[in-house]
Amino acid sequence: MPISGLDESRARLEQLRTSLDLSAKEEELRVLEAQSGREDFWDDADKARAHLRHAQTVKDWVEGWHGLDDRIKAISDLYDMAHEEGDEATEEELLGEFAAWQKDLQALERKRMLDGPDDARPAILTIHPGAGGTESADWAAMLMRMYQRYFEKCGWRARLLDLQEGEEAGIKSATFEIPDEYAFGFLRSEIGVHRLVRISPFDAAARRHTSFAAVYVYPVVEDVEVEISEKDIRVDTYRSSGAGGQHINKTDSAVRMTHIPTGIVVTCQNERSQIQNREKALQVLKAAVYERMREEEEAKRSANLASKLKVEWGSQIRNYVLHPYNLVKDVRTGVETSDTTGVLDGELQPFVDAYLLASSQEKR
Repeated sequence: MPISGLDESRARLEQLRTSLDLSAKEEELRVLEAQSGREDFWDDADKARAHLRHAQTVKDWVEGWHGLDDRIKAISDLYDMAHEEGDEATEEELLGEFAAWQKDLQALERKRMLDGPDDARPAILTIHPGAGGTESADWAAMLMRMYQRYFEKCGWRARLLDLQEGEEAGIKSATFEIPDEYAFGFLRSEIGVHRLVRISPFDAAARRHTSFAAVYVYPVVEDVEVEISEKDIRVDTYRSSGAGGQHINKTDSAVRMTHIPTGIVVTCQNERSQIQNREKALQVLKAAVYERMREEEEAKRSANLASKLKVEWGSQIRNYVLHPYNLVKDVRTGVETSDTTGVLDGELQPFVDAYLLASSQEKR
């Protein structure tokens, strides 16, 4: 008896081969590797590094697909042998390997949907509360925790670059750097306004409140030339917030940078020195300016520019309802779940997958 779901999984693998145009990628890899062996290859170091990064990306696709193909053939053959010999223990072990293989196939299928020009890049994610004072500040802090849990589930090495705490509760803003490959591709699904409905813990009358917070995601663009003139940047320094006591920061090491032409403001205070904070703030600023430029180019072809959305009613991408019922629903894809606790604990992948699938289908 064959493994249940084997034929369907093999068909998905073959479909992935077709969508990848694997033969073309194999030929491209041969050409790229031949070019990297030329004597003059390192004459232009920046160009050479970009070439090697591209070659590695192509190689990952080729080896990723062939690795899955080899594994499923081995699993199927060994399972047939174990079944014929009545070796139930080995059958059970191979069924476990097949389940793991299916997860790896799903991961490669998901990665295939990340075909945007910046999808393979690391990312910077920022969270800002909307109108609503303490309510929205607290909601922004809840989102911050949700994304931290999601980063952990993805195995990403996220770093908190900047955190501005709220006056009474919550946060005024938070900025994360996620240096992992394809972080931007996955996280672009989160760009927009997030709406929360709940009984307010800050309302003595226990009334229902609606809060908003905005999430922005930028690709890290170290290998792209983003020209920012020094005269277009205003730099302010201030004292970093800290735990207080003997650990309080007594120097103006935190940095706030304002890009005057666009009005983009970024802050960084979590590095050890003002110099390091300046360097990191400039990196974040370049990423934000690059994303603004990219959005403006897209806006010329489309009137729908996500970053222009107001952080208020009617502009949200996702609703999180905790009262009078439990429901998280993505407005764009229609994906919903009543497991609000799971979502706020970082179970975001179904929403991310649905968005990527919808985006991929729109391009066809």
